[in-house]
Amino acid sequence: MDSVLLSQKIRTLSLAMVHRAKASHIASALSIADIVGVLYADQMQVFPDQPLHPARDRFVLSKGHACVAVYAALAARRFFPEARLESYGQDLSNLMNHISHKVPGVEFSTGSLGHGLPFGVGKAAAAKRLGAGWRTYVLLSDGEMDEGSNWEALMFAAHHRLDNLVAIIDYNKLQSLTTVAATLGLEPLADKLRAFGWSVREVDGHDHDQLRSALVAAPWQAGAPSILIAHTIKGKGVSFMENRVEWHYRSPDRAQLASAIAELEGRRA
Repeated sequence: MDSVLLSQKIRTLSLAMVHRAKASHIASALSIADIVGVLYADQMQVFPDQPLHPARDRFVLSKGHACVAVYAALAARRFFPEARLESYGQDLSNLMNHISHKVPGVEFSTGSLGHGLPFGVGKAAAAKRLGAGWRTYVLLSDGEMDEGSNWEALMFAAHHRLDNLVAIIDYNKLQSLTTVAATLGLEPLADKLRAFGWSVREVDGHDHDQLRSALVAAPWQAGAPSILIAHTIKGKGVSFMENRVEWHYRSPDRAQLASAIAELEGRRA
């Protein structure tokens, strides 16, 4: 599957889901669409017909509020029928507004930020003890790096030499109400992560070649977990949403949805 086409489909499906449900977090989903597209197109080993196949790579979306991007990818990879996306955010639907493990292909329910990496570290440690060859991937937000639980997990992973673990930080530099820098500055982020014992790379989080080259080469250092700082644009792909903090919570109306879809389809053409 072509990662660029998958990422574009993730964007259009995500927009439709959020509009239909009158939900939030569309800009957060657009921010990670390229990362998720590369992971699900050709990086991770997945088994759509057997979501719990023991050889599968484990993927954890720590920023669970951006769940529509992953739901869209799973539907596109045929873990479940695409029509099921229409139930997103509805009463009694398993497609909840924060990612749910009740959905085929989802490993772990998240929403309380700072929980995804500790869980992923546990999965990676289990694989090491079992001698299993699958990898664990964790996609985090930059804002949730404010959580102390992440830094505890970073120390644990380095101490136990979990080089079967790849974390990706969606570094779009905005969080719920303002910039990351104004909330609690992370810089020098790469230096901090290296000091915690991780192998670190930085890429343009919307450049599929850069993402793929980095991910396929992991682990970048034997005996060290890998962390990819992906520099992204919140709301990427829809010009009136890009770098606009209000789209963390806003839902597109019918006219805005049509405009966003037209813009995405124009770029794809």
